[in-house]
Amino acid sequence: MLGNINRMTQLWPAPYHPDPIIHTQVIPGSKSLTNRAYVLAALADGPSTLVGALRSRDTDLMESALESMGVQFTRDGDAVTATPGALTGAEVDCGLAGTVMRFVPAVAAFASGPVLIDGDPQARSRPVSTILNALRDLGVHVDGDSLPFTVNGSGSALGGRVEIDASSSSQFVSALLLAGARFERGVQLVHTGGKLPSMPHIQMTVDMVRDAGVTVETGDNEWTVQPGPIAGRTWMIEPDLSNATPFLAAAAVTGGEVTVPFWPQETTQAGDAIRGILERMGCDVSLVPNGPAHALKVTGPEGGKLRGISLDMSDIGELTPTVAALAAHATTPSELTGIAHLRGHETDRLAALSAEINALGGQCDELDDGLRITPAPLHSGTWHSYADHRMATAGAIIGLTVEGVTVEDIGTTAKTLPGFEHMWSGMVGGAHG
Repeated sequence: MLGNINRMTQLWPAPYHPDPIIHTQVIPGSKSLTNRAYVLAALADGPSTLVGALRSRDTDLMESALESMGVQFTRDGDAVTATPGALTGAEVDCGLAGTVMRFVPAVAAFASGPVLIDGDPQARSRPVSTILNALRDLGVHVDGDSLPFTVNGSGSALGGRVEIDASSSSQFVSALLLAGARFERGVQLVHTGGKLPSMPHIQMTVDMVRDAGVTVETGDNEWTVQPGPIAGRTWMIEPDLSNATPFLAAAAVTGGEVTVPFWPQETTQAGDAIRGILERMGCDVSLVPNGPAHALKVTGPEGGKLRGISLDMSDIGELTPTVAALAAHATTPSELTGIAHLRGHETDRLAALSAEINALGGQCDELDDGLRITPAPLHSGTWHSYADHRMATAGAIIGLTVEGVTVEDIGTTAKTLPGFEHMWSGMVGGAHG
């Protein structure tokens, strides 16, 4: 195993604050945008600069992976410049980052030499064979079908038409779209499986590839990336809206008011869907002018009395832990569906959420493709994170209104939001209502 990070598993007393929280929280840059911009920068024909890029375990792993393959990175305040070079063989640690384990193999196809990719023990059960088989079909020699595996790059690859079943993760589609222009024939990608999850992430990828000067044609479950140069450019990274959702949930469950500055008016981030979800559950939600940008302000219902919700979350699965925590507070039942693919995330999120909600006295039942959450009084106990950053933040939300909740391994939030626990404690400590 390469470079596994060993954390001491500690119990974090989740701050208890059932009274209304009034708070403004600045959120760092989007992981999804940052890691896509890094990949495009690594494959570009000149330097790129990322402004506002996230610094977290996932993005640091991506930067380290690309650096080990020959990309140079320099920092100047809030900006990082990536200067591409001839890609070489390397050993890569993907940690538990899906974007690294699935995007980097497509970059490694253009390295001159073998790229060995491994990660955390939990990562070895995450689906990855789809991208490896796709690369084989596109003319790349790959050894292995799961972590650890080796992409034997030869500096170039033929490309062409490839059919894949990406129903377990949209990241397989994004990986091929990001690298598609570097293949000699480009890539014609056809999805042959069931409903694609997380479509906003695919649209994000398409938009960014086009912004890098590449021609991308889209159809029904089909994408064609024309071969050609990928332009170096400046990428302005939006705040990570999914990382904002636990803080907005704090307003919802306490009947308080939380504001997140610099919320984009238009975005492809899945986290933007939290606006409509919170409204349907009984919150007041508004996008208000905030200097040269806008801020999102969420006001929870009096006493945090939320309504349950029936919701197809197939496009926004990453929000499930936050929405499940909200549903556990609601006064009526909720059904969250379209999320069978979450069984292959950092952990089996459906089983984990059900186990942890039920362990605290709740009633959460697994469905074939989701969860049914029925209101029940919650009590103190330990909320396990399963090395999953979004499970950990869900436990923090529960702990706001349930006294005596401890969250195991809160440090796993460093995957996408380093310092979460200090931000959360600062919100609660500065709250007034």
